[in-house]
Amino acid sequence: MLTTTRQARILQSLRADGQVTVEQLAVQFGVSPSTVRRDLNALSAEGLLRRVRGGGSVEPDRVPFAEVATHQSSEKGAIAARAAELVRDGDVVLIDIGTTTAHLARELRGRRITVITSSLAVVDALRDDDTVELIVLGGVVRKNYSSMVGVLTEQALAQIRATVCFLGTSGIRPDGTVSDTTGTEVPVKLAMIASSQRTVVLADATKFPGVGLLRVCGASEITGVVTERQADPATLAVLREAEVEVMFS
Repeated sequence: MLTTTRQARILQSLRADGQVTVEQLAVQFGVSPSTVRRDLNALSAEGLLRRVRGGGSVEPDRVPFAEVATHQSSEKGAIAARAAELVRDGDVVLIDIGTTTAHLARELRGRRITVITSSLAVVDALRDDDTVELIVLGGVVRKNYSSMVGVLTEQALAQIRATVCFLGTSGIRPDGTVSDTTGTEVPVKLAMIASSQRTVVLADATKFPGVGLLRVCGASEITGVVTERQADPATLAVLREAEVEVMFS
């Protein structure tokens, strides 16, 4: 079984059972406990679960945004700085949720642009900036991840047209598919793509392939990816074949 497949099934087991032990997962998937621990560490690094005391059980999808933001912070900051170079004065910039996109918002302070977002972290970064015009999408607040989701968010997105959308992701699969782990976020991401002239995905090297369970879009539906040079070269080659511009931080 591929590592990504096993990790996806681990998350499915956690969502079904709440908590499981390393030993239970090892038996379930026919692998060693050390392999399971590596999987859990990888999933924890992505903010998709939290290891509890003793390392024997986990809680899925409950890691607060502030805690996820501490992972790969310098790498995310470098990606955000590169992404900010793509923005021109006068642009209407649509910013998705996520810790890397929150870094991007800070890079855009003082720019003569319009920013539209469903991310409360982006709002916090720009709310006191006198130069950036900030438009906040409505919706149901997903408090754990500082985002707004739901029909109101999607309807608001249908009324706008952005110059560029910066999209977060849980992973980019080997075939170039952009994925996510949260069902309520996927429709919002799709609405963002539909409302934008260009879509650029921000993804550090750990997002190749990452652990997203749900398909957001294929490579043909995005125009660019900003990542690190150590990102999986085979996946980057697939993206380039689909005419996606690959940019490095």
